[in-house]
Amino acid sequence: MSEPESIPLSGAEIDAREEELVLEVLRSGRLSLGPMGERFERAFADFLGVEDAVAVSSGTTALHLGVRQLGWGEGDEVVLSPFTFVASANALLYEGARPVFADVDPETLDLDPAAAAAAVTERTAGLLPIDIFGWPAAWPELEELAASRGLGILEDSCEALGATDCEGRLVGTRGHLATFAFYANKQMTTGEGGMIIPPDADTAARLRSERNQGRAVDMGWLDHDRLGFNYRLSDVAAAIGVAQVEKLPAILARRNAVAAAYAERLAEVPGVETLMPTRGRETRSWFVYVVRLAEELDREAVMASLRAAGVDSKVYLPSIHLYPHLRELGYREGMFPVAEAASAHSLALPFFTSIGEAQIERVCAALATAVDASRRARG
Repeated sequence: MSEPESIPLSGAEIDAREEELVLEVLRSGRLSLGPMGERFERAFADFLGVEDAVAVSSGTTALHLGVRQLGWGEGDEVVLSPFTFVASANALLYEGARPVFADVDPETLDLDPAAAAAAVTERTAGLLPIDIFGWPAAWPELEELAASRGLGILEDSCEALGATDCEGRLVGTRGHLATFAFYANKQMTTGEGGMIIPPDADTAARLRSERNQGRAVDMGWLDHDRLGFNYRLSDVAAAIGVAQVEKLPAILARRNAVAAAYAERLAEVPGVETLMPTRGRETRSWFVYVVRLAEELDREAVMASLRAAGVDSKVYLPSIHLYPHLRELGYREGMFPVAEAASAHSLALPFFTSIGEAQIERVCAALATAVDASRRARG
């Protein structure tokens, strides 16, 4: 009998509509800086209900441009969580700003406002909260902290498109510079790509200039008046984005259903804790499906058992203050115990829009078997 097909960690939702729009771009001959890019920006802004959106080549480049718009640089400190993807900190380092980490809330895994307040010094220029695993940050508390200390805010919503905060607002719509990412495992994808939400028209113009080598919209082809970057998103990628935004409500609804199916089945597996989907008006947008394993379980053994059963899984996320280039800033184990504990026990399971019920059942059964084997092996 043949081995069952393996279940991957993620997968994009692509169909004939993406093909149709990509072909439209290819036939137009406008592969970059064409009308499809503007169409994507307008569609995305309309989905969020904001005035404008600026498309860029990745979530990382969106963060970098956001750091530049806020003027963060040499001598500045910016407070953020260590429980995030490394791009959140790297975007600061690109401009010479120092990432100052503060621990996370044990329930939400987002930046703890009290810890953030304790990390603020006279050198602090801003806050960079991350809506981790699609859960909105504690925005009213963080905004109050920023206002009281005169700090800028850059919102890393790269994992949270479609989430709503405690006031019922979609993340990225509170008036801060906010960033989104469209890598292939995100809620929607352009293959590679990102978006930054500007707070006003002047900022939008600067962003569009800096993403395009410092060239203003009304300048000639080789006329540049500021430092810029090649952070453009191609019209081919934008075409995929337009198709994805068209079906984004359906994508988000399906991902909610997949998460609910997981939660129902895993509720019966001892030693496996799932993430909360809602709390009051707050709702999670499901980027990945992460569970937390009990401390007595051997995560590596659980992952090996899943792999043997043809189920992909991944440690998600490491605490980035322990990466070599951030250790150079003086960070060490034990400095952020809540984040480090989350890193030590979290595990991502296969999660994508088109995953089927039989696949979910298989993942949950394999995880239950792996957990039981780990518990018995440890006596």
